Amino acid sequence: MPARTSAKVSTKETGSVLSQRALNRALLARQHLLQRTHATAEEMIEHLVGMQAQAPLAPYVGLWTRLDGFHANELAEMISERRAVRISLMRATIHLVTADDCLALRPAVQPVSERGLMTGSPFGRNLAGVDIAELLAYGRALVEERPRSRAELGPLLAARWPDRDATSLVYAVSYLTSLVHVPPRGVWGARGPVALTTAESWLGKSFESGLSLDELVMRYLGAFGPATVGDAQTWSGLTRLGEVFERLRPRLLSFRNERGAEVFDLPDAPRPDAETPAPPRFLPEYDNILLSHAERTRINPDKRYVPLLPGNGGTSGTVLLDGLYRGNWKIARSRNAATLLITPFMSFSTQDRDALAEEGARLLTFAAAEADTTDIQFAAVES
Repeated sequence: MPARTSAKVSTKETGSVLSQRALNRALLARQHLLQRTHATAEEMIEHLVGMQAQAPLAPYVGLWTRLDGFHANELAEMISERRAVRISLMRATIHLVTADDCLALRPAVQPVSERGLMTGSPFGRNLAGVDIAELLAYGRALVEERPRSRAELGPLLAARWPDRDATSLVYAVSYLTSLVHVPPRGVWGARGPVALTTAESWLGKSFESGLSLDELVMRYLGAFGPATVGDAQTWSGLTRLGEVFERLRPRLLSFRNERGAEVFDLPDAPRPDAETPAPPRFLPEYDNILLSHAERTRINPDKRYVPLLPGNGGTSGTVLLDGLYRGNWKIARSRNAATLLITPFMSFSTQDRDALAEEGARLLTFAAAEADTTDIQFAAVES
């Protein structure tokens, strides 16, 4: 596990109020955004309980901003060697996880995918009367024969069920079968279509019972706490976690946030002083730190929409200033040049601009290493 920030509270403080700023600093500490840490990519990915990865290359920037000395080839090799995969997990969204966590997490959150298909989309309604077990068995056989894109899978399923909507058939297989996205998709410096096969086939292992809900909640708190029951439900997509927290209560600390809601935490988790300095950080597209709480003002005080731009990822994202979401960033390339454009949501002081430019220069060295010349520009304040 990555080294933790050495800032803890004792059990005698349980029941006290944690300010928004205290919640922010605790979150930043366990996300390793107060200071980079010496750890492997595998250790960090597991500590974070996976990384949001709809933009395939986003996790590279997410690891770079958290790890000291991270190199893109470390994650690229993990994906190519099948030690890490991209698969639909929490909130039925694509996450990058280690192979071990893929096998442990997917059974735990399978109900989220089932609900997403049957009640959260029109696809389930279009499949009334279809033998779902037969559909999944046939779809599984097709993608285990060789990895296939959804575009390839659609006509093959439609040929078997010609009176059914092909898109709904494909999404049933996608939601209900544990499909991983195989490389070269998701490999830094490479491009490829979305090709899918089963996790069992790709990893050469069968699913076990998976993490218990107790273990899942404990791991969530380790990466995203202190948190409410609603926060954990928002992160995972699961429901009725209140009974899990009640079962875990003897092992947890209980606090109140400024709104009076009960927040839970692990006794030995870092909770730095609220005045701990937070350096500027560049997060990738749709980083989980911005998405994993029901009440997100600890990190996103203005409740701004978090953009997920189309593309392969790794070239745009969000800016944290003093630990808060205060801008967006994007790298534009032209021939052998790369320009980092920072779009603030508020006026930045000269000191803040200098600090962002210094960190931005490091980002360009990582994300645009091929560029002969680089530049950093600040756009006008976005209202």
